[in-house]
Amino acid sequence: MYKISLITGDGIGPELSDSAVSVLETIHDKLDLKFDITKLSAGDKALAETGKALPDETVETIKSSDACMKAPVGESAADVIVVLRRMLDLYANIRPAKSYPHMPALRDDIDMVIVRENTEDLYTGKEFSLGDSSVALRIISEQASKRIAKYAFEAAKMRNDKKKVTCVHKSNVMRVTDGMFAKACTEVSKEYPDISFEQMYVDACAMNLIRQPQEFDVVVTTNLFGDILSDESSQVVGGLGMAPAANIGDNFALFEPVHGAAFDIAGKNIANPSSFLLSIKMMLDWLGTKNNDSKCIEVGAKLESTIFDLVKSGVKTKDIGGEKSTTEFTSKITDNL
Repeated sequence: MYKISLITGDGIGPELSDSAVSVLETIHDKLDLKFDITKLSAGDKALAETGKALPDETVETIKSSDACMKAPVGESAADVIVVLRRMLDLYANIRPAKSYPHMPALRDDIDMVIVRENTEDLYTGKEFSLGDSSVALRIISEQASKRIAKYAFEAAKMRNDKKKVTCVHKSNVMRVTDGMFAKACTEVSKEYPDISFEQMYVDACAMNLIRQPQEFDVVVTTNLFGDILSDESSQVVGGLGMAPAANIGDNFALFEPVHGAAFDIAGKNIANPSSFLLSIKMMLDWLGTKNNDSKCIEVGAKLESTIFDLVKSGVKTKDIGGEKSTTEFTSKITDNL
């Protein structure tokens, strides 16, 4: 029995959470993989009700669980996800981007993953005013750079036949910070002679994600660049509605959709749950690998193929050209599982 903590979030978050619970309960009942799910509050609603976007009891429950799923939250997102990333040392942000059938991807052969360092860079929030100027400290450490590089190379070992890592930085301008990141990745690459290694400036990478996305396999980069490039890669394969994400550390992981809380469509039962459901697939892969549980990996593959086949057959929500509501789309998934 896996204990799963679930932050239900704001906006469309509760609707997506209901969809995720339906899928997990179906897996629990029909596929003999057991879950104990605890719903938790964090985000704008929690802030209004408790004075904290991330209440203490939510944190304690997350720490006692095997994995956490987080629906999107509102304006207080940085006080939730950024804090959890640092608190739990979830140093690897993993964002796959894959072409799905009948989706407006640039090509049908895109299959990449962006591995983003998740704990430092400008996102440490070390900003201050200096006279009439504002200053932000960009922190890049050798230890964190080597750690994320190693994760990227290990990921490349487990993927397709490309087995290539692209290190993305801007060391021609930021010679000290990005220079350190590039050097760290280069040093780690020597431990993986069977994996191709290349370096690319971030502006060139942004261009090539549009020009030749099929050439990428694993992209490893810093926190800010990774945040931007991963959203771009999601759009390259058809939009954020199909884009899951994972925040992974050595001992714990948190899974979430890439998109935000979409308050404008909240409560209308039209949100696409695919991103959140595909993050369940990522969670099952992680649990299976961590616990040597082949059943988790098998069920994760079945969930992804079910979503893939439904979209291919034209069963889609309105945001991706279909007519199904959130609950109708979810029911189709649970029926086919």
